[in-house]
Amino acid sequence: MTELKLRLHVEENDNSNRIVNVTKPEFIIGRLPECDLCLPFSEVSRHHARLIKNEAEQWILEDLQSTNGTILNQFQLKSAQSLRNGDVIQIGNTFMAVVLNLPSTAKMTSLGTMKEGKTILRNAEELQQQWIQANDISDPLTTHQTAIFRLQYLVEIAKGLNSAESIEGIFSQVQKVVFQELKSIERLALLVDVGENGKLVLINAASKTSPHTIPEVRDISWISQSICQKVFDEKVSIKLVDAQSDEDFSKEDSILMQGIRGALAVPLWDQNNVVGVLYADARLRLEHADPLDDDDLSFFSTLANLVASSVQRWLLTNKLQEEANIRHKLERYHSPTVVQHLIAQGVLDNGRIVPIETDISILFADIVGFTALSEKLSPQDIAELLNCLFEEMIKSIFEAGGTLDKYIGDCIMAFFGAPEEQPDHADRAAQAALGMLARLDDLNNKKIWQEPLQLRIAINSGKAVVGDVGSSQRVDYTVLGATVNLASRMESVCAPGECIISDATYQRLTHKDHFLPIGEGRFKGIDRPIMIYQTQRHPD
Repeated sequence: MTELKLRLHVEENDNSNRIVNVTKPEFIIGRLPECDLCLPFSEVSRHHARLIKNEAEQWILEDLQSTNGTILNQFQLKSAQSLRNGDVIQIGNTFMAVVLNLPSTAKMTSLGTMKEGKTILRNAEELQQQWIQANDISDPLTTHQTAIFRLQYLVEIAKGLNSAESIEGIFSQVQKVVFQELKSIERLALLVDVGENGKLVLINAASKTSPHTIPEVRDISWISQSICQKVFDEKVSIKLVDAQSDEDFSKEDSILMQGIRGALAVPLWDQNNVVGVLYADARLRLEHADPLDDDDLSFFSTLANLVASSVQRWLLTNKLQEEANIRHKLERYHSPTVVQHLIAQGVLDNGRIVPIETDISILFADIVGFTALSEKLSPQDIAELLNCLFEEMIKSIFEAGGTLDKYIGDCIMAFFGAPEEQPDHADRAAQAALGMLARLDDLNNKKIWQEPLQLRIAINSGKAVVGDVGSSQRVDYTVLGATVNLASRMESVCAPGECIISDATYQRLTHKDHFLPIGEGRFKGIDRPIMIYQTQRHPD
């Protein structure tokens, strides 16, 4: 039978440490006295959480819709979760470290050694259980006292990691514990699978002689890549006792050149997810002492389990922040519904929209006589005028499902047909143009400005390259190509307060009623005449 014990620590009372034996298959934790474990604190709900042992002898933690929630390994518990040795439960200001006393048939066995006395591989979960239960101590009384101390220590470590607000803070907590408890360790490194692609990235590193981040943090040559990858892929903990004489690793440049004798490497894994590796090395002479004993390895593995939860939290925060940044960037160009679709469909590559050639309609709209108008206004007045005008005009573009490319002085550049494919992009562009002219008429009737404003709008359709274009420092989502160039030049033949379209746009329109031909035009860089159509809003 799998027995469960909870090591309790109340944050505001250092003398509150005690062990609670969970003897019932259903165990209720809450504020009421009749609960199996009563926590008489205001932040604890009457029936806060419960522990259930299932048919497979696994203990399950479930939140009972409490007011303030239940925390498991620094994460809010959203659904029932199975418990493992060393898990830390937080309810209000009470922390509980989990101790599972597994029957001998359920205990995991060692994976054995690669070279006896040189390199030892152990199952990470077994090592964690071993350290918590102090299995390496023969005296039962001493074993019990040591187990209590170790569980209390785990709670303190978990609290420190929980308070860390950045990956630097997490690493600072880890290096403080490691250099204090593992005297043999010379250097420490944290590697994380940031991209969730199985590739480990060195996040931070430190040495005992220089506790601050060491210069080598950007150079991973001092870290054994083969050891870290094996630990990551196979979920094993590795103790390297004498790397220099071990045929499996002695040929590695990182070990040979750095004079490394001993090394520890353990996986950062929470439940089924491996998020990285905690790696440490030592440059010692074996004549004096074995540089890394089994207890060091089991403690290092147990610590890594707590670190994994903190790293998971950091990765989740990073992911949410990245999505927020992408959303903020995209909302400069697209309507909120388009932005949501882009993110949901996963069309972004590292936050960028990959340039592609597609069929679009491009729209240019600028203010008639803006240069002369600018001479009459102060810079502040010009900025206020443009802000007000652009705010209204962009509504028509977004309502038609268009994308804002950029503002060019007093000009608005927008396009339709990307990033989402829109077979009716020409109709949408025409709809947006007519909407912009109607909005401007309304603003002029309300005498928003001292003098009425007029727009010239030109639309052209055809193939163009659309996507994120720029350098590593700055990227813009834009359109490129001859289709864009022609649309820009067409404005010169547009009458004030009207919209003109090219023949390419006219032929794509479903409803052509608003446009009439005004003749052929020739434009710089175009070796053929272009038939132009114009709206007939002011027939006089």
